[in-house]
Amino acid sequence: MLLADMELRHLRYFIAVAETENVTRAASALHVSQPSLSRQIRDLEDALGVELFERGPRALVLTEAGRAFLDEARAVMRRVEEAVRVARESAAGGCGEIRVGYAPSLAVDLLPRLLRRFEAEHPAVRVRLHDLATAEMLRGLRERTLHAALLVRAQPFAGGDLGFIELETQPVCIALNLGHPLAAKRKIGLRDLADEALTGFSAEDYPEYRGWVEGLFAEFGAAPRFVEEHDGISSLIAAVEAGRGVAIVSRRMVALAGGRLKVIPLHPAPPPLSVGVAWLEGWLSPVAARFCEIAREVAS
Repeated sequence: MLLADMELRHLRYFIAVAETENVTRAASALHVSQPSLSRQIRDLEDALGVELFERGPRALVLTEAGRAFLDEARAVMRRVEEAVRVARESAAGGCGEIRVGYAPSLAVDLLPRLLRRFEAEHPAVRVRLHDLATAEMLRGLRERTLHAALLVRAQPFAGGDLGFIELETQPVCIALNLGHPLAAKRKIGLRDLADEALTGFSAEDYPEYRGWVEGLFAEFGAAPRFVEEHDGISSLIAAVEAGRGVAIVSRRMVALAGGRLKVIPLHPAPPPLSVGVAWLEGWLSPVAARFCEIAREVAS
């Protein structure tokens, strides 16, 4: 089989065998004969020019090349399924669903207003919401498992493949325990935090956050002293409230804390954080595009 002759069924067969590690069980699940399935897998390996499996007496184990190909094959099948869904949605006049990631801090005010407006205009479209970290939202957009994402952007997106509409800006603040010595100040400078223990968002879940904070400190030749990281706003608020560190965040983020924290503006004020809606360029259904447009209208 030539590489150009590869069909979706070859990917579907490969994924089934990889997940079961057994040709017999995979053939039964696919409702094909075992010899035919084995032949299709061999044809796929011949076309790729690599061995995808190490064949043992009782099981098949993915090679390194096989593991890499499995990730890509799954991504291709997800994109095909999404293409089918979008086509059917379009043929049905916009019925279906859109999947939207969001930062929890936006659920206090912006998200409810946006949902009410969108659902009044598109009652047949279900908005499936996903509370996610920034890294998860960006990955979801690029893997096409999300149509749009409402997030706080500290720095421009890398790669140039994502669109973004700024909905509002938020000033940068310091969140402190109510009993912290700096809590009596009306304004706080970054130099005041040079020796402070900082708590913030994890580099894995919020990769832009650490770089943003480091950039703020770099302006006066210092480095932030992080003592712990958190994967969400709730645990970050709890850590600051417990006195385990202070946090550099947007005012909107700490709105969730109510009166549990002292929030003080930074002075001099750095550039505000951008709150907006993001999407993958070139991959936006008409109904998802309208969702983004309504977000801009609601915010304005």
